[in-house]
Amino acid sequence: MLVSRFGSRPVVMMGGLMCGVSMVTASFGSSIIYLYLCIGIIGGWGLCFNLNASLTIISKYFLAKRPLANGLAMAGSPVFLCVLAPVNQYLLGHFGWRGSLLILGGMMLNCCVAGALMRPVAQLCNPRSCTPPKKVEQTNNTKTRGSCMKNAKTFMDLSFFKDQGFIIYLIGNVMFIFGAYAPIVFLSAYAISQGVAEYSAAYLLSIMGFVDMFVRPGTGLVANSKWFRPRIQYLFSFAMVFNGTFHLLCPLMRTYPLLVAYAVFFGVGFGMVFALIFECLMDLMGSQRFPSAVGLVTIIECFPMLLGPPAAGLLVDIFGDYKYLFFMCGGVITTGGLFLFVMNIYNYNRLDKVNRLKDTGQNQNTIENQEPISSSEAQMVLMDLEVKEMKTAQLDPEDKEETS
Repeated sequence: MLVSRFGSRPVVMMGGLMCGVSMVTASFGSSIIYLYLCIGIIGGWGLCFNLNASLTIISKYFLAKRPLANGLAMAGSPVFLCVLAPVNQYLLGHFGWRGSLLILGGMMLNCCVAGALMRPVAQLCNPRSCTPPKKVEQTNNTKTRGSCMKNAKTFMDLSFFKDQGFIIYLIGNVMFIFGAYAPIVFLSAYAISQGVAEYSAAYLLSIMGFVDMFVRPGTGLVANSKWFRPRIQYLFSFAMVFNGTFHLLCPLMRTYPLLVAYAVFFGVGFGMVFALIFECLMDLMGSQRFPSAVGLVTIIECFPMLLGPPAAGLLVDIFGDYKYLFFMCGGVITTGGLFLFVMNIYNYNRLDKVNRLKDTGQNQNTIENQEPISSSEAQMVLMDLEVKEMKTAQLDPEDKEETS
């Protein structure tokens, strides 16, 4: 709603300010409730402002190379995941947790600088065709209320649920988000349970993030090609199946070299999905409807994101083994990918049939409209000939000779 009303620049700047203030104020905290309020609520709002507004400005800046732009933009997350992990350890060791939060808050204020660089896209038009807005001296209360309701419907467009393509995307996306984060949370613990040292287990996430760093822009480059761009929904389905398959295979990998291989393939699958997840939504909804669509999608994503890791932890508590959480996450993600693949085939075939029927109906209407036009023209021509003959018949013989 805020991006639609004010644009991406002020929203990102406000988000960066909220993130910085949340970390700085949290450094003065003395209870966990205080940290919940500062980092959880204020910082969560700020991060939400940054993500959604940044995705929206990408959809407005780029069209021809939009998949590559999305891949490069989403690569920032794994880059700083790898960089900030050792930086946080250094800050914690030298400045303590209060000093670390204070410094991180100052770093997050750079989001304001990034937001200031997001120039609004001017909608250019022909000066001859553009008309200045008319000044209205008196406004009717009924019209004002109608315009407010229209703006509210624009900000929160629930008509997306009437779009079959959006519903298919949303179901597959929810299934992926449910199983996406639990393997990240429990990967180190699973490695330790298999006899891997703690520091070596911690490096698995760094390996996954390092691979993810290069896969996201690479996937964007591939998705931007002529062959994959029209089939980007199928590429997204393949990425989900690829990711879920290696989660299903993870319980078979019990040694550290095999776990490193799993982390590599996990990074590949994870990077592929997140390089395409919002590009597919842009492809379905278009740049005009994308801001409202991404807001609605991220709201719905919060529920599986909150339920996934606790459900995985519950399986570990019940069975006393980590393999069942990988089976659950891999099964849900793979099922979601297969669902997307099959339903996209059905949806695209249905749209092709509808388009063919529309084209056939338009051609028939054109032919039917042309038949009366041609017959009326023929009647006009016959009437003109009859009028000319009558006029020539009424003329004298001398006039006829002159006319001839």
